[in-house]
Amino acid sequence: MTAQYPPEHVILVNEQDDVLGAMEKHEAHRRGVLHRAFSIFLFDAEGRVLLQQRAADKYHSASLWTNTCCSHPRPGEDTAAAATRRLKEEMGMDARLEHRFTFTYRADVGHALTEHELDHVFFGPARGTPTPDPTEVQDWRYVEVEALSAEIAAHPERFTAWLRICWPLVCGQLQVKPPRTPHVNV
Repeated sequence: MTAQYPPEHVILVNEQDDVLGAMEKHEAHRRGVLHRAFSIFLFDAEGRVLLQQRAADKYHSASLWTNTCCSHPRPGEDTAAAATRRLKEEMGMDARLEHRFTFTYRADVGHALTEHELDHVFFGPARGTPTPDPTEVQDWRYVEVEALSAEIAAHPERFTAWLRICWPLVCGQLQVKPPRTPHVNV
C-alpha cells in the first residue's frame, strides 16, 4: 500500500511577487500559472557549484541536472525558511543561505506542463557531504563554474530549463562571464 500525502500547494503571485492565492502544485504546472519558487546554489571552498541530478521518476525534468536544490514555499511559509527546510529534506544539508536575486521565467517542461515561476535565488556555502533523498535526487556532483558554463553550452538538453535560464544570472552575481550559448527554446 502506498502512503497518501495531502496535495502540495504553491503560492500564486503576480510579477511584483504579491500573493494572489494558492493552487495545487500539479494544477499550477498544467495551467502555467505564475507562482513563487526558490533555487539554491551551494558553493564549496574551491568555488565549485554543487549540482543534483533529479530522480528518474520525477513528474517532469526527470534525470536532468540542475542546481543544488529547488522547490516552492508552502502557502503562509517564508521563502527563506522554505529554502532552508527543503535543502535539508532534499540534500540532507544545512547552509546559511543568502538571497541574491529574483527572476521570472516560463518554460515548457514536457508532459503538457509549464513552469511559470517567480524564482528567488539563494547562494550558500557547501559544507559536509550531501545525503540526498533518493526519491528526489539520483546523483550529485561538484563542478567548476566555467566548466558548467561550457557543459550547458555544449549539451543544454542535459540540464533543467530553469538552470539554463538562470545560470547566466548566477554567473553575473559571481562576476564570471558565461560563454555565449545558442538560443534555447523553452
